[in-house]
Formats: sequence, C-alpha cells, structure tokens
Amino acid sequence: MADFGVAFALQHHMGTLVETDAEVGLLMQHTGPAVGLLYDTGHCLFAGGDPLALVRRHVDRIVHVHCKDARPAVLERARAQDMSFMGAVVEGIFTVPGDGMVDYASILKVLADHGYEGWLVVEAEQDPKKAPPFHYAQLGLRNLTRLAAVAGFEVKPR
Repeated sequence: MADFGVAFALQHHMGTLVETDAEVGLLMQHTGPAVGLLYDTGHCLFAGGDPLALVRRHVDRIVHVHCKDARPAVLERARAQDMSFMGAVVEGIFTVPGDGMVDYASILKVLADHGYEGWLVVEAEQDPKKAPPFHYAQLGLRNLTRLAAVAGFEVKPR
C-alpha cells in the first residue's frame, strides 16, 4: 500500500479482534509506524474505554477519526444486558457528535495540538426510522464544525 502512497489504518471496532483500549494498545505496541489507527470515539466507549485517554495515548498514530457519539442511557442498558453490536445500534446507542456523552472539545483539542490533519468524519450508525439521517447529518456537522474551530482547527467555509 505504501508503494502507492496509501496509508494503512486499522479501526478498533465492536465485534472484531481489536475492540478495547487495551487491545488498541497491544496493536500499537506490536506494530510500527506503517500501521496507523482509525480512531473511533463511539466504539471506544461501547467497548468500555475512555476516548480522551485513548486519543492521548495514540495521537501520533491516528490517521483518521470517526466522530460518533453515544447515548448514555442506551450505553448503560447495552452493557447491563450484554447486547450485541447490532442490537445496541438498533436501540440507538450511537448518535452524532454533540448529541451524546463524548467530550469532543477535549478530544479535538488533543488532535489539534498535535497537528492532526486527517479527516474528521461525522458518523452514527442509527435506525433511519428513529433518527432521520439528513437531520442528524446536519446536526453532527454543525456541532463538529463548531467544536473543531474552538479546538484550534482551521475550518474552511463550505
């Protein structure tokens, strides 16, 4: 991939071999700089992790960011009932940045302070019957744009 100018990144994700913060740590420890991290705030939370601590530990290896928020009540219920990934998604565990419990102001500040220049992707796996996609995309973009500017990112007008 590197020969073609394409960077490799692995995403930690529920239902995969790399879910938890500890597993992300092992991945980073046992690979070199050719392996980047696709950092996902929502999957970090769902796996019982700390999104701010994770970004601080691995900021130098982060090459792509999925900005996904989580609804605290659904997260608590999903953990208590040991819900599957898809079950929790259907129940509404995830939402867009600024509509849940993730501390995006602090996370984005860490990324900006370390010169992160990659994508910040608004993402939320949600049931479109419960969460109209266009409305939530607009909400997420508006929240993330504002928070990124406050954190020190150069946000270009569209």
